[in-house]
Amino acid sequence: MKSINGWRRFATVASFVTLSAAFSSPATVQAADLLAQVKANGTLRVANTQSSPPWSMLDENNQPVGYDVAIAKEVGKRIGVPNVVFVADSFKNFVEGLKTGKYDLVMNDLTPTPERQQQVDFGEPYGVEDFRIFVPAGNTDIKGKETLKGKRVGVVTGSSNETWARAHLHDSDIRSYDNGGLVFSDLGNGRIDAVIISHFGGMKYANVNHLPVKEVGEPLIYQLSAPALQKGQPALLAAVDKAIADMMADGTIEALARKWVGQDYDMAGTITKAKAHKE
Repeated sequence: MKSINGWRRFATVASFVTLSAAFSSPATVQAADLLAQVKANGTLRVANTQSSPPWSMLDENNQPVGYDVAIAKEVGKRIGVPNVVFVADSFKNFVEGLKTGKYDLVMNDLTPTPERQQQVDFGEPYGVEDFRIFVPAGNTDIKGKETLKGKRVGVVTGSSNETWARAHLHDSDIRSYDNGGLVFSDLGNGRIDAVIISHFGGMKYANVNHLPVKEVGEPLIYQLSAPALQKGQPALLAAVDKAIADMMADGTIEALARKWVGQDYDMAGTITKAKAHKE
C-alpha cells in the first residue's frame, strides 16, 4: 500500500504532465492541421469583399465572380479541395478573421504590407495593380500627389491605399469609407475632392455610377496581391504557393487576367515589375 506522501508525489507528477499536454497540444495540432482539416471537410473558405471589381464582385445571379474568385477556385482544385466557399467581409476585418478562424484564406487584392505580415502569413503574389488619384472630370487643380495638400481624399477603410495615404499625405484630409461605391458617390457629389484607389477598381466604380471622373498623375505605387492565411500553417502555405507557381508557369494566371482584368494587361510581367519597383 502506497504512503500518503507517495500518492501526493504521484498526483503532482500526473497533474504536471496533464497541464503540460493541455498547454502544448492545441498549438501543435492547430499549426499542423489546417490543410488536413480543409481536405477532410472538403471545403476551402475564402474571404473577399465581393465589392472590389474586377477582383471580386457579385454577378447578376448574386454569385461571387472576378479575378481573385477565379484564382481562388483554381487554387482549391490544385490543393485537392475543389469546393470553395466565399465569405463576404471587409478589408478592415480580414486579418482578424484569419486569426480567429473565420475563414482559411483571404484572396481579394490583399497586399502583404509589413503591418499585416506581423500578424498573418502571405503566399506568393498572383496579382498586381497600380494605385491612382481619381478626381472629377472638371477638376483642374489636382494634378498629382504634390497637389493633394489640404484636399479631402477618400480611401477604403483597412485597405493598403488607406495605409499609403495616411503614411504619405500628412497635409491632406483623409476620409475612410467601408465601401468603394460610397467613396465614389461622395466624389461625384462633391463631399470629397479626390479618391485614391486602383486603376481597375476606380474605373469600374466610375462606370457603374456613371460618373465623369479622370485619373491624374503617375501611379502612386504598384501593389502586389497575395493569398493570406493564419501564421503557423506551413503545409497550407506550401500547397498554395505551389498551386500559384504552377499557374504562373502554365499560363493559367495570364489567361484569367485577360478574362477578368483586361485583354492587354500583362499580369505576369507587371508582377515582375512591381517586385522590382521601390516606393
